[in-house]
Amino acid sequence: MRQVSMARTMKAPPASCMTEEYSLNPFSKSRFLFSSLFLQQQKHLSYFTSSFSSANLNKKWRRELRKEVKADHHVDYNNKLIEDVTKMHFKLKMTALVSVRNTMFHWMECFSNPGQKHKGTVVLQLVSKDIDPGMKPKLSSETTLKWSDQSFKIEDEMTIYKVEFMVDPNFGVPGAITVISKHLKEFYLESVTVEDVIHFSCDSWVQSSQNDHAGKRIFFANKAYLPCQTPLGLKELREMDLKQLRGNGRGIRKLCDRIYDYDTYKDLGNPDKGMEYNRPILGGEMLPYPRRCRTGRPPSSTDDTKESPANESMPMYVPRDEAYEDCKREDISVGKLKAVAKNLVPGLRNGSIESDYIKEFSEINHLYKKRSSVGEKSKKECSKTLSLPCMLSKISESFSQIYKFDPPKAIPVWGETPCLRDDEFGRLTLRGMNPLSIERLKVFPPVSKLDPSINGSHESALKEEHIIGHLNGISIQQALEEHKLFILDYHDIYLPHLKRINALDDRKAHATRTVFFLTPAGTLNPIAIELTTIPSKDSNSPIRQVLTPPVDASTYWLWQLAKAHVCSNDAGAHQLIHHWLRAHACMEPFIIAANRQLSAMHPIYKLLKPHMRYTLAINAQAREVLTNANGIVESCFAPEKYCMEITSSAYKDWWRFDMEGLPADLIRRGLAIPDPKQPHGLRLLIEDYPFANDGLLIWSAIQDLVKTFVNYYYPEPSLVQFDTELQSWYKESINVGHADVSNANWWPRLSTPEDLISILSTIIWIASAQHAAVNFGQYDYGGYVPVRPPKMRRLVPMEGDVEYANFLADPQGYFLSSLPSLSQTTYFMSVLDILSTHSVDEEYIGARKDLLKWSGENEIIEAFYRFSMEIMKIEKEIEKRNVDPKLKNRCGAGIAPYELLLPSSHPGVTGRGVPNSISM
Repeated sequence: MRQVSMARTMKAPPASCMTEEYSLNPFSKSRFLFSSLFLQQQKHLSYFTSSFSSANLNKKWRRELRKEVKADHHVDYNNKLIEDVTKMHFKLKMTALVSVRNTMFHWMECFSNPGQKHKGTVVLQLVSKDIDPGMKPKLSSETTLKWSDQSFKIEDEMTIYKVEFMVDPNFGVPGAITVISKHLKEFYLESVTVEDVIHFSCDSWVQSSQNDHAGKRIFFANKAYLPCQTPLGLKELREMDLKQLRGNGRGIRKLCDRIYDYDTYKDLGNPDKGMEYNRPILGGEMLPYPRRCRTGRPPSSTDDTKESPANESMPMYVPRDEAYEDCKREDISVGKLKAVAKNLVPGLRNGSIESDYIKEFSEINHLYKKRSSVGEKSKKECSKTLSLPCMLSKISESFSQIYKFDPPKAIPVWGETPCLRDDEFGRLTLRGMNPLSIERLKVFPPVSKLDPSINGSHESALKEEHIIGHLNGISIQQALEEHKLFILDYHDIYLPHLKRINALDDRKAHATRTVFFLTPAGTLNPIAIELTTIPSKDSNSPIRQVLTPPVDASTYWLWQLAKAHVCSNDAGAHQLIHHWLRAHACMEPFIIAANRQLSAMHPIYKLLKPHMRYTLAINAQAREVLTNANGIVESCFAPEKYCMEITSSAYKDWWRFDMEGLPADLIRRGLAIPDPKQPHGLRLLIEDYPFANDGLLIWSAIQDLVKTFVNYYYPEPSLVQFDTELQSWYKESINVGHADVSNANWWPRLSTPEDLISILSTIIWIASAQHAAVNFGQYDYGGYVPVRPPKMRRLVPMEGDVEYANFLADPQGYFLSSLPSLSQTTYFMSVLDILSTHSVDEEYIGARKDLLKWSGENEIIEAFYRFSMEIMKIEKEIEKRNVDPKLKNRCGAGIAPYELLLPSSHPGVTGRGVPNSISM
């Protein structure tokens, strides 16, 4: 397998790296040194010997410290002066404030009997940026912190302790702090601030030293360094910290560990429970797949190639600092309780009915709370006019509403038969929960890429006569040339699995192609749907039929059934490919590699950290309850136990990292062409494409921020090429994290700042805006099952089929019986409700909370501020677009505004908000 090399060979390292990495003089050109005090007073050495007291010296020394940290110059030492001063046998006192998060254990320790002697302590030690003459890092004395000490300040969320370190006069600037916990329980270290000048943003759980992998913790000051610029005193610690995070690839991971390693998806099944719960391993030659975070659980009893499932005694592992915060866990728990309550009443009612088929649309509509009507009186006004019986009735009605769902905001009310209208069908392909599948039709009829020897004839049944009457008088060739034809093509995704899917109980699917025409109003109108099925297990010859817009009652219901099957396929493609695979699974290797190869002091790690928050935790939870055997995904979507195999096929044949950025994705799908005259460098072929219109604003803002950032830290290409951590991160992401496609020739190079800008912009875009667009609208766009069923239970009948007579006798009944049952419907709606929820601790794009971590980097702080202002401008622009009557895909009677890419949100199901990371 080809190992990807990202950097060109160079004869010498960049000049900007020579100063500190290749110099053996520990005193040459080091910035911000405490010892500059002696340089300032070189001519007055007698002053130090005369006013020698520790108190006086500490005061003067601290004043000089603040001056030197703020200064932006290099200090040259007078070695004779230093030698003279260090002969004086005294130490300087350095004060630090240690902030610890308030947890239950911490409170118990703080407020226990003051007379009790606590054995548990925390040992801290400062490490200088400089080395001593023996080429070892300079160290302060160790200091001990006890929770029982009374020298602390209690705030709402944390407790602040004051500690003191003793250092030599020529100690220099602290660059790191080591922490050893001798407590039995973990604690969360927020930060350490030395002399109100040097800041250490720790934000990490510190484990007891009695745990297997919990030795000395290392935290670095907030100053960012490329590897070649690392101060000499910190080099060894930088590598030591990364070594701790990598682990050795062996053993069972414990919840207290902070080790990042790779594994295949061999934990989705549970063969010990029965063969029906067995699932193939994802990852490897047979089923290529990205790698996930290794847990090390032992193999199952019946199949030693599979990992045993997580359980109470061996919970699902994620590195400790990746785990959910308490408030996030509480939000998920509350969501589950709400789901149980909302499924309770429909479940009881459905259990008393012999058939699980839905008989009337009213059964579905009854699941939702009443929509408030325009001009409806307020509750206060109504209470003044209601009699006591009426009030009691209203109270009873209000109580019954507790068990009902909120009406999805993006689904209009359509009366007694609320099926999907054609105009709304086209609109949802551009602004619904899946705006990523629509493509421009470049050849008619469309052509399959499947191997006909395996999947049968792939010749399309679509003919000129099917669509010519819907093209506003132009020919098919002219429509193609004028970019008027578009397609939702789920033929190649579903056809290889269709025979197995239709052999499942309660599952029926077609491979579908849907052709749309771009109207003069800028909207898409469906003009033909091709349905393909394979009739029996013994046949590989597909049967195809084409349906066009209806002309009578029979064709009306056939058309509705065809659209429902298309939407079912679209729901599967959305959840399996565009959501799970492209965002969750394909980003995980980049996150694992970042933690293994990029030091916490690396500027790229610091840039990416907010965009990696919670992703490993949500992916681990998905393997446990969503993508596992008989999990939520298999229960809800048509391919059932073949769902994850479909994602493997898409990963192998379709996913490309170089096409994941928004402009590249739009060009690939034929929805845009490069045009340097346009604001974002390309012209959209559907001008009113809400996802793309709003997405390009956010993409450009991200790219501008990343460009400023990269050009600041990498002013010359050689710095990119010689950044050993950066190159290791990218190579490992590909060669290990995406090992099954690592030999593909489409992987971008990483040799120049421009390469790095493109790679980072793509990762941040996927983690933030693209994931938000496909995740947080799931309930509002998918919460009404007749419009968007996750699976179908009956095929679209053809004349001559036995089912066709049943269809003609009761077409509405046939349509309703094709949908999931009522209990399946409420279960699916509850899942969408949970997945669409923003937690109270959500961190949104443009609102970074870690600016303190960029101490002294004014240009970077200003770049983040400009980015925040740009995001606020984007929000205003999107709101302005949503009330523009010329934009028919986002404004009009009964049309909900497109808000999925509005950056801000409040907690809950809002249908808006762009978090920094894949947090749900």
